[in-house]
Amino acid sequence: MKKLIVFLLAIIWLTSCNTNNNNQMDEKNPFYSVYQTPFQVPPFDQIKQEHYLPAFKEGIAQHEKEIEAIVSDSKEPDFENTILALDESGELLTKVSSVFYNQMSVNTNPEMQKIAREVSPLVSAHSDNILLNAELFKRIKSVNDRKEELNLNTEQERLLDKTYKDFVRGGANLSDDEKDKLRKINEKLSLLSLKFGENVLSETNKFNLVIDKKEDLKGLPSSVIAMAAETAKNTGDDGKWVFTIQKPSMIPFLQYADNRALREKIFKAYINKGDHNDELDNKKNVSDIVSLRVEKANLMGYKTHADFILEENMAKNPQNVYDLLNKVMNAALPVAKKEAADLQKMIKNEGGDFKLMPWDWWYYAEKLRKQKYDLDEAELRPYFEIGNVRKGLFSVVNKLYGLQFVALDNIPIPHPDAMAFEVKESDGSHVGILYMDFYPRESKRGGAWMNNYREQYVKDGQKVYPVITTVFNFTKPSGDEPALLSFEEVSTMYHEFGHALHGLLSNCTYAGVSGTNVSRDFVELPSQIMENWASAPENIKLYAKHYKTGETIPDELIKKLVNSSHFNQGFVTVEYLSASFLDMDWHTVKKPQEFDVNGFEKKSMDNIGLIPEIVVRYRSTYFNHIFSGGYSAGYYGYIWAEVLDADAFEAFKETGDIFDKKTATAFRKNILEKGDTEDPMVLYVNFRGSEPGTEPLLRRRGLLR
Repeated sequence: MKKLIVFLLAIIWLTSCNTNNNNQMDEKNPFYSVYQTPFQVPPFDQIKQEHYLPAFKEGIAQHEKEIEAIVSDSKEPDFENTILALDESGELLTKVSSVFYNQMSVNTNPEMQKIAREVSPLVSAHSDNILLNAELFKRIKSVNDRKEELNLNTEQERLLDKTYKDFVRGGANLSDDEKDKLRKINEKLSLLSLKFGENVLSETNKFNLVIDKKEDLKGLPSSVIAMAAETAKNTGDDGKWVFTIQKPSMIPFLQYADNRALREKIFKAYINKGDHNDELDNKKNVSDIVSLRVEKANLMGYKTHADFILEENMAKNPQNVYDLLNKVMNAALPVAKKEAADLQKMIKNEGGDFKLMPWDWWYYAEKLRKQKYDLDEAELRPYFEIGNVRKGLFSVVNKLYGLQFVALDNIPIPHPDAMAFEVKESDGSHVGILYMDFYPRESKRGGAWMNNYREQYVKDGQKVYPVITTVFNFTKPSGDEPALLSFEEVSTMYHEFGHALHGLLSNCTYAGVSGTNVSRDFVELPSQIMENWASAPENIKLYAKHYKTGETIPDELIKKLVNSSHFNQGFVTVEYLSASFLDMDWHTVKKPQEFDVNGFEKKSMDNIGLIPEIVVRYRSTYFNHIFSGGYSAGYYGYIWAEVLDADAFEAFKETGDIFDKKTATAFRKNILEKGDTEDPMVLYVNFRGSEPGTEPLLRRRGLLR
């Protein structure tokens, strides 16, 4: 089936794009034939907007016939004729979905959004038609009931178990009336989530801070000013400077701009996205999504949406999530309060008579970092030219896993800004294709992520190789300067590359359990462990070269970076945890209702004692992860996986060599290659030898007292 569920998540997740619709079949539609491209990547240069809707409809029609063939098979249901047949069905629908939803996220326009709104209920209904198909479920249940006698291997058992649970959790055991109710809920949710994401993108693109007085630029590094001048040219504000609420533009402004009133203006524009009581307001969408989710959970026999979601995650239940969050918050909040007091003291020492506010934190934290560690982020950027960082990352992966990356200029790419690479084993054999897309644009949603255009699996005894994409919103080149990254952006590149490795190195037989098709609180382990190499001193020297002189970053600067690694960790941890608590609070609601969204959010933050100097990382009205993405009741997964990754990286450090090939091979064989072929904790213990504790995480963040 190639996971119908993924199609729904894609609708929810990826919002906005460009197209023209045409309901007529077109023999030239690229989706209807085998791609005649190198490595059979999508022919992006041939795919037009009018191709999507017909291909979706044809894909659904073909998939319906394939499902009917499984149902009408006269042979006794078994793994091959039911479970495998289902996993392999829907090839055309998978093909068009993977391209459309990826393009929705990186190159959107109103016409693509229009297609998405038309496609969303079609795919939602199609998914329900499969998951609620009584005869199909009867066959799946028959196989599941006889699994002990079928002599299945571990991966087959896992796929059978997932398939059976997907159907049960998709409503297969409901009455006919309940199934009709579920269909209506699913359709509403798919459209509401789509609208939520569209609104966030529109709000992000709507705001520009236009500066026409040079004195208002005081404090800003020249590179930041040059970037703002470049943005001004693109917005028709020649001779001025424009800052946006895209993070590569906003964060440096908050860090360095002396003009406090302008810092407040841009910060408030960011945190009030979707909360203006206008056509882009998301409060009603939040209220409706939460109510529908709990209504669905209740219908399925669960107390809350979180109970429904977490049953299939490592955490298993909401209490386990809250226990972890509270444990880390209890360590982090006192540190954040101490940091706030230090910043307030700095304000006073400088003669300021105002209270530290959230739009002041970045500014004074940057000053304090310079004072404490003699470290200015502007000193670091010249050593983090994007090309050098990318090459350094490739070098790390080569040292660990022997992979080679060959730049390609002869294959179609998803967007003119993207780059393509063939990934090879050390012996030159093909692994997969990797796309990298680095810079923000209005047609691209914010943030950074990994996705696939094709998953790895085996069909008819032949391995189908993955096509993976990594997408970022990094600081752009400006003037004569190349793209110079902040260290946070460097870490983000490593993070998403970890996801990419999870997809590229997958070595599974079935698409339904391959690659990143794992629980939300396990999927971040491969990504977050990669961040450890970004900050390791022995690796920094290998990739951090001055973009003008080629000089390797001085040891003194590395030492400052390492010494400051615990700096501001109270803020960083509390800001993240506050969003995790907010997600859990929304999704442990027990009954549908009309919510006062801002009132609910305030109560949630008051309950955890969030200090007024810190704003929750994502306010409800622009919390894309949980209302337009696949992370509802799952945002905690980053900290859950960080417990795993901090412990896992200890395995490398214990050898005395962070590039230790034996440990890397064990991580590859037990984690990266395995997908969801076994329970995640079993996979982890197979690698590490025991379950992890929280101490390595707290120690790394400097939160152990």
